[in-house]
Amino acid sequence: MIAEHPVAPSLSTRTPSPWWHWVVPVVLVLAGATAFGVMRPDQIFAANTPTGGDMGAHVYLPAFLRDHLLSDWRILGWSNDWYAGFPVLYFYFPLPALVTVLLDVVLPYGVAFKLVTVAGLVALPFAAYFLARAIGFARPVALVAGVAGGTFIYMESFSIYGGNTLSTLAGEFSFSWSFALSLVYLGLVIRSVREGRGFSVGAGIVLALTALSHIITTMVVVAASLPLLLRRRGPATLAAAWGIGFALAAFWALPLLDHVGYTTDMGWFPVCDRVEFWDCVGQTIINRELWPLLVPAAGGLLWAIHHRLPIGPIAALVVLPVVGFFLIIMLDFRKLYNARLLPYWYFAVFFLAGIGIGALVLSLARRLRGGESPRWALAGAAAIAMLVLGISGINKTPAWAKWNYSGYEGKQTYAYTSDGTPILQTDNWAEYIGLMHALDALPPGRVMWEANNEMNRYGTPMALMLTPYWSEGHPSMEGLFFESALTTPFHFLNAAEVSQRPSNPVSGLAYHGMDFERGVAHLMLFDVAYYVSYTDTARDAAAAHGLAVLAEAPPFTVFALPEADLVEVAQFQPAVWDGDESFLDAALAWYDDIEALDRWLVASGPESWLRIDDASSDIRRQLPASGSVTNVVLEHDRIAFDTTAVGVPHLVKVSYFPNWDARGADGPYRAAPSLMVVVPTENHVEIVFADTRAEIAGKALTGAMLIGLIVWRVLRRRRAAIPAEWERAQPSAGGAGLVGECPADAQQAAHGAGDSLDQA
Repeated sequence: MIAEHPVAPSLSTRTPSPWWHWVVPVVLVLAGATAFGVMRPDQIFAANTPTGGDMGAHVYLPAFLRDHLLSDWRILGWSNDWYAGFPVLYFYFPLPALVTVLLDVVLPYGVAFKLVTVAGLVALPFAAYFLARAIGFARPVALVAGVAGGTFIYMESFSIYGGNTLSTLAGEFSFSWSFALSLVYLGLVIRSVREGRGFSVGAGIVLALTALSHIITTMVVVAASLPLLLRRRGPATLAAAWGIGFALAAFWALPLLDHVGYTTDMGWFPVCDRVEFWDCVGQTIINRELWPLLVPAAGGLLWAIHHRLPIGPIAALVVLPVVGFFLIIMLDFRKLYNARLLPYWYFAVFFLAGIGIGALVLSLARRLRGGESPRWALAGAAAIAMLVLGISGINKTPAWAKWNYSGYEGKQTYAYTSDGTPILQTDNWAEYIGLMHALDALPPGRVMWEANNEMNRYGTPMALMLTPYWSEGHPSMEGLFFESALTTPFHFLNAAEVSQRPSNPVSGLAYHGMDFERGVAHLMLFDVAYYVSYTDTARDAAAAHGLAVLAEAPPFTVFALPEADLVEVAQFQPAVWDGDESFLDAALAWYDDIEALDRWLVASGPESWLRIDDASSDIRRQLPASGSVTNVVLEHDRIAFDTTAVGVPHLVKVSYFPNWDARGADGPYRAAPSLMVVVPTENHVEIVFADTRAEIAGKALTGAMLIGLIVWRVLRRRRAAIPAEWERAQPSAGGAGLVGECPADAQQAAHGAGDSLDQA
């Protein structure tokens, strides 16, 4: 008799999945697609150079990373393109820039950049849904909560706090990335604790990615996860996640922590001062866009507490941002802009409102017959209703997105006839690129340009920050990452002296009005070669001061500044600051006296140098006749020169940073305003940008953790394979004899094989 084998059913006879299995993916994709759609995909896929607010200057960063740092196997490094030099990615976030470079391999650079800027917004509903499921909510409730949380991005009452569409278009797209990633981190640690897993590699990896996208979001969600310490296995879970996360990000985080003292404090003014405090609170904290959501949000929070779900981290997202907002005001803490905390408060209200509405949907579904169908129909309808309500308030976003993503190349000014026919009035792109061509024809040299908000017609008031992007060899004195460079406050003092309407963004400085005598003296100290005027007032003032016109690209005029040297030999021995004030305060006081700029002030130096405690003192020891400096080389990671004045201090007009290492000279010593002094011990001097102990330790820690995770993964796979090999060694059901016995440790390995990173 021939044994018959069962025949596998054909695909056509399989029972199709119920329709409600598709509700979650379809609705979440719809929510993500909506976020992408309001950001003008027709412009996103145009191969141009995006602009708009800070975004128009952010274009520089991934390109520099691609062209200079990665080719040298570096992520952190130095650029001479802004502020007479600044540290690149030491105090900003590398992950979005790295992804841009990766996408640029297959896409035009502008398209890759724009896709990265919208990615965090598109990912938010998926991240919020994952968070809701991790907390333990049923899929229909999680769907409504995820979509509701995702609609937070459509708030248009703020444009700089972070997380929403307008903040992203203003340049805060790294924040959007980190915001979405931070929700995934919270979900992973909550689920690990709720299910008793304890060890969570995935949470550590995502926490590292969160930190590499933004530091403020990382601090908030780490604090928000603290309530999990009160739960069983909570301390072990958080300790593992924090340890793995920090180690993986250590190549960036350790240099950040070690060098943070070399940043500039912008002195941000908090939102809501003490004069109109309560009116401001009513408009900022209890925002009108939140009013319809407060009751369902309170209901969602109470419902989750009643069902004993681990809602503590979400409750923390309600409390911590608001408490921090007020605390920063009370302490007058200016280093952190207090409004940056509020996006988590806004999101938490949207998310909890979704939970409350989802719970109501479940309650209604129980009263209806039909099993899963009414439950999913109501949940899908509620989620779509939340999405519709979210986008119904959109007003500014599409126009802002078009402005940004139509690029520098798309900026024209039109006049309109009575019947609405557009007539090109000004080709702003032609004016802008005309200036870049004019600069490109000049010898290399630093460029100082007149600040004026009217230059927004080129895409952003920061448009000329991209001078080195368009014209190689012509660094802009002004750049984007204000806090990254010691030169920042001194640059803005200079900008005020050569601009009709400067921005003066650093608070607490003694700005002067337009004064080319002061401005030119200061610019020579920074070895600036060219000045670009924008207004007639500035052009006339520059001409009246005697600056020579080199080129005209209306409305811009390019002037030559008096010749200066990148490396200058001292006429007087530098004095070391030994006062009670910080060196920055002393340098600002010293900088204000343009008659004393040749009497250098340094933060440290040889014991033989004079110590002073009065920055206005001009007491210095005059040095013998100085020598000459030749063969000056300025590269992004190297400065070199030959000198005949061995043993005499030299001022190097590049921003100071602790990574500069002098060879053939003592120093470098930090010098006022923000530059370096070296004392040559040989005729040839090189100053090289090198790793400090912080970079070396950070790279080692990250490398060790990567190796450790790989080894852990391999060992785990081998442990999981032991039971399978033992099973294959067993005789068939009809066979005789026992081939072997499964040892106890193999049984434990089989039982524990479910504990893994992949369970996320």
